[in-house]
Amino acid sequence: MSKLAMNWWKNLKGKVKRQELLKNHTSFRIGGPATLFIEPQDIADLKLLLDLLKRYKISTLLIGAGSNILVSDQGVKGAVLRLSAPYFKSINFKNNYCSVGAGVLLNNLVASAQKRDLAGLEFLVGIPGTVGGALVMNAGAQGKNIQDLIQNVTVMDGRGRIKTLNKKKIKFGYRYSSLSPYIVIGARLKLTPGRRTQIRKKIKEYWDYRKLTQDCTLPSAGCVFQNPPGHCAGKLIDLCGLKGKKLGGACISQKHANFILNLGDAQARDVLRLMDMIRKKVKHKFSITLKPEIKIWQTR
Repeated sequence: MSKLAMNWWKNLKGKVKRQELLKNHTSFRIGGPATLFIEPQDIADLKLLLDLLKRYKISTLLIGAGSNILVSDQGVKGAVLRLSAPYFKSINFKNNYCSVGAGVLLNNLVASAQKRDLAGLEFLVGIPGTVGGALVMNAGAQGKNIQDLIQNVTVMDGRGRIKTLNKKKIKFGYRYSSLSPYIVIGARLKLTPGRRTQIRKKIKEYWDYRKLTQDCTLPSAGCVFQNPPGHCAGKLIDLCGLKGKKLGGACISQKHANFILNLGDAQARDVLRLMDMIRKKVKHKFSITLKPEIKIWQTR
C-alpha cells in the first residue's frame, strides 16, 4: 500500500491538500503540484506532523508567502508545509517590544507597529514575504536588515523540540541566517517609539522608492541574484545589455535588470534559461559569478 493510500495524516487538525499547484502559492505564479500541501493548526499539530513525516520518510519543504521561490514545472515530491493558521499569525506588543508569529505578512507587521507609534520596521514595507521567511533570509532594503531588530527567535527543530535562540546564537549575513535548519515559529523584536506621522512618512518614502526602482507590474520573485561584494547585480546585468530579453513567457525587466517577470504563461524552464544566460554573460564580461538569491525547487 502506498503512503498516500494509507492516509497517514488523518489525525492532523490542520488542512491537508493533495496535488496542490504551487503556482497558486508563489509570487512568480510558476510551479507544478506538491504531493501534499499541509497547513498545521498549531504547535502540537506541527509536532505531530514532523513525527509522521519522519516515520514515513517523507521529504519536506517550507513555504511562507512564496515570494523568493522558483518551483519546477513538474512540482515537488513530498510535503510542503505552510504556517498560515491563525496560531502562527499573532502580533503582540508590550512596551517597545513586539512578539510576532512566523506566518504574519511583513506589510501587516509594519502597519500594526505604525498604529502603536512604533518605528523601525518601515524598510520592510513592500517586501512580499512573511516574518518567518524574512528571518531565515535576513530580509532587508536600503542597507537595513531585520537582524538589527531581533531580540530572540523561537524555532522548532527536526525532533519537534521548541527552542528560543538569543540573537547572539544566530549567525547573520547578506540574505543569510543560520536559522534554515529549523522551522521558525516566531520572534521578539525591539522597536523604537516614534510619531505616527513621521512613521507614515518614512513608510511612504520606502514604498515610493520601491515602486520607482523595482518592477511590481507583473509576477516575479524579486531580485533573482545576490549582489556580489562591491557590485550591484542589476547594474552588471544591465551593462550586458540584457534588459527586456525574453525567453518563452519570461523576460528580464526593463526597469530593474535583476528582476525576471512572468508575462503570463512563463514556465520554470524559461526562467532557468534566462538565469543561465545572465550568469554566462556577466561571467564573460566581468569575470564575476552571480549566485542565485531565489530558492530553486526542483523535482526530487
